[in-house]
Amino acid sequence: MTPPISSYGADQYGLVYGYLFPRDGIGRAIDTQAASAWLADQGRPEKYFIWLHFNGAHTATQAWLRQHVDLPEEFAEALREGSRSTRIEQVQNGLIAVLNDVVYDMIPGASLQVATLWLVVGPHYLVSVRNQPLSSVDRLRTAVNGVETFNSPLALVIHLFSDQANVLVRIMRSASEKVDGIEDSFLAERIPKRSNLGQLRRDLVRLQRLLAPEPSALFRLLNHPPSWVGVGEAENLRQSTEEFSLVLQDIASLQERIKLLQEEVASHIGERTNRSLFVLTAVTVIALPINLTAGLFGMNVGGVPFGQDQAGFWIVVFLLMLVTGLAAWMVRRLREDEQPPNGL
Repeated sequence: MTPPISSYGADQYGLVYGYLFPRDGIGRAIDTQAASAWLADQGRPEKYFIWLHFNGAHTATQAWLRQHVDLPEEFAEALREGSRSTRIEQVQNGLIAVLNDVVYDMIPGASLQVATLWLVVGPHYLVSVRNQPLSSVDRLRTAVNGVETFNSPLALVIHLFSDQANVLVRIMRSASEKVDGIEDSFLAERIPKRSNLGQLRRDLVRLQRLLAPEPSALFRLLNHPPSWVGVGEAENLRQSTEEFSLVLQDIASLQERIKLLQEEVASHIGERTNRSLFVLTAVTVIALPINLTAGLFGMNVGGVPFGQDQAGFWIVVFLLMLVTGLAAWMVRRLREDEQPPNGL
């Protein structure tokens, strides 16, 4: 007998947990031995189905699945490729889905943590595989243990999609509140850091790429679902995709809002920089006659003007004041020419 393998809560075949759903839709926990017997039973009841959740990092997981479950080859390819974008599409008489679970705290400098869940759905089974724990699957397990009823494998997938949409809504609200705070700081003449806005915008783009389902695959699925998918389940899936679409539209609007705020911040910083450069240039131009004259009159050579004149000092001071005043007037005139007219 093979001794059990410790694998972060999974059994020796990589099964984290499994449930058998009879006609009443209430899941009963089963192990791999009971699951393999049920899958091999050709006379199993029609309305029964099974959910098996595996740890993909376990070496025995794929071998057990190939032996006991008739999985599409596309599912095995998705596991090998490690596809990360959210999608659900029809393959033969089943469905393949890829979902992503996100941990995002909106903290500056915090990394966006994404965990992927691969699923294959058939008329009588749902097989899910993950490489690391996912909070969305834990919430689904809590719903199953809480005696929530599920009448088909697709109902479990729809529950996962709804949870994912709720996660997107929470992230979008947190991001919107953060952008509101940045806008308030900007209106109060406290310029925010552009890096914070840039990171927030990059994270939203990545979230949209990872969590948004592929529209073309969903369109084909909703128009030509498998024969075992009921009308009510197809409508529930359509509603879940509509929730996704609305949240993604809000995220796109928030991205545009962040982009405009970045442009405003950049423009404000540019204006400040231009004012500082103008002040430095003005000081340099105004002080240029004084510095030039002091350098010339400080040379120890003969022929210095007004060297023997009793009023020479005051003559030089008068000329310097005249030239400096003229330079200051020219700088001010140039500044006034650069100011836009009133009302523009």
